[in-house]
Amino acid sequence: MPTSVKRAAPLTAKRATKKAAEPAAKPFLRFHHSHELRVKTLDVLVRIESADQPTAYRGELINLVLELTDSGMDQYFLQSLKAAKANFVVQQSAALGLAGVQKVMGTVIRNILGRMDDRQLRSVCGSIRQFMA
Repeated sequence: MPTSVKRAAPLTAKRATKKAAEPAAKPFLRFHHSHELRVKTLDVLVRIESADQPTAYRGELINLVLELTDSGMDQYFLQSLKAAKANFVVQQSAALGLAGVQKVMGTVIRNILGRMDDRQLRSVCGSIRQFMA
């Protein structure tokens, strides 16, 4: 006696979209930095997070963000060029271009962080901690 085969309902576009939109984990990119920079980062974060007036440490946070930015750009871009064995002129051109970008970004970072209040500075520290996790 033949048995009937029960077919699964076709996958609707709505169901397919929902699964694709909900990945198990969010993708991320991180970079490696020196042990010294990690110690410095944690020190500044602890001081700001535990301070009665985090704005007193605003300058240290600005310097930290600038240093982390420099380290990340070096890791993602310049080290990649070195690993690809790009010629000297290409590497020097990239380094010079990044130096210009870092100057502009430095001004923007100083202006933005320089105007933040205590709550906002603590929020920036929380974001940095999330990047470190």
